[in-house]
Amino acid sequence: MESSKRNVVHIIAGGVGGTAGAVLTCPLEVVKTRLQSSSAGSFGQLCVSQAHLHLPWQTSVMQIHMCSTCNSNLAVSGQISTSTVIQHGTKGTANVFLCLRHILNTEGIKGLFKGIGPNLVGVFPSRAIYFGTYAKSKRTLNEVMTPDTHLVHLCSAVTAGVSAATCTNPIWLVKTRLQLDQKTEGGLTCRECVHRIYKQNGILGFYKGLTASYYGVSETVLHLVVYEALKAHLMQKTNHERSRSSSSSDVEATDFLKYMLAGGISKCFATTLAYPHEVARTRLREEGTKYRAFFQTLSLVLQEEGFRGLYRGLTTQLIRQIPNTAVVMATYEAVVYGLSRLFEENSHL
Repeated sequence: MESSKRNVVHIIAGGVGGTAGAVLTCPLEVVKTRLQSSSAGSFGQLCVSQAHLHLPWQTSVMQIHMCSTCNSNLAVSGQISTSTVIQHGTKGTANVFLCLRHILNTEGIKGLFKGIGPNLVGVFPSRAIYFGTYAKSKRTLNEVMTPDTHLVHLCSAVTAGVSAATCTNPIWLVKTRLQLDQKTEGGLTCRECVHRIYKQNGILGFYKGLTASYYGVSETVLHLVVYEALKAHLMQKTNHERSRSSSSSDVEATDFLKYMLAGGISKCFATTLAYPHEVARTRLREEGTKYRAFFQTLSLVLQEEGFRGLYRGLTTQLIRQIPNTAVVMATYEAVVYGLSRLFEENSHL
């Protein structure tokens, strides 16, 4: 296949994969953004106004708290107040689902998809640039270095991450502002948001958080290096099994499930290690923020909120990112495979 056609294949595949993942996990993206923001505490307190919930999975948490604090005001009888849960610190998936329920009750289904417009507008070009640049860089480096080594994957990932972050930062800034807007009626529109950012800070205002995004390239590097290693291992094992059984060496549906597995595992590893940059980037993109620079933001969060502040929203991020990346990588590989075969078949006509 010609080089130009290969580029087109990876660009389209990246855009389609990113779009599929973004649509499926948008509600979790909204919750994650609010939990990462500096107003996450007040967001949690907003949840306290909700009616009592029948949440049996929280009973044990509250019973433990009762025993440790002897709080006579807590009555665990299968009916637990959301305010009590938030006040005493709900953890893990419990907090995620409480936040999802709160947004659904107060803002409706639209609240779960706030920022989906800019998100989709940003995801397709971002992933297209990302995967297109990664594939092109990898092909170029394979010609001058030892092919398909970790170093090749690392350098290609850095190039792709920086390129995508620079080109699409304005879109992600608008998306973050829209998701942090909690008005139920007359909420901030995309046009109003763009106008406000430009009026307050000019063109440079659209690049707030870009430095944090550059530091976030470390997550991209970790993800792709681990993904490529897992993918190579899984496919080597698969090809070995097929050669022993004399079955077809053609790609099968189960191969894409393996891509999903490799994508999910690699993203979990990378996200956990590099997560503080996500918190810093969200804070830097807030409107009227006291956060000015990347390391200043990390220092301030650590000072005011402790180490846990740097990992606020991590559970939601993992719940979102693991299935998101699994969908993105499997869709990307499937589209690359499908389009490559289509171009090859047409070239023989």
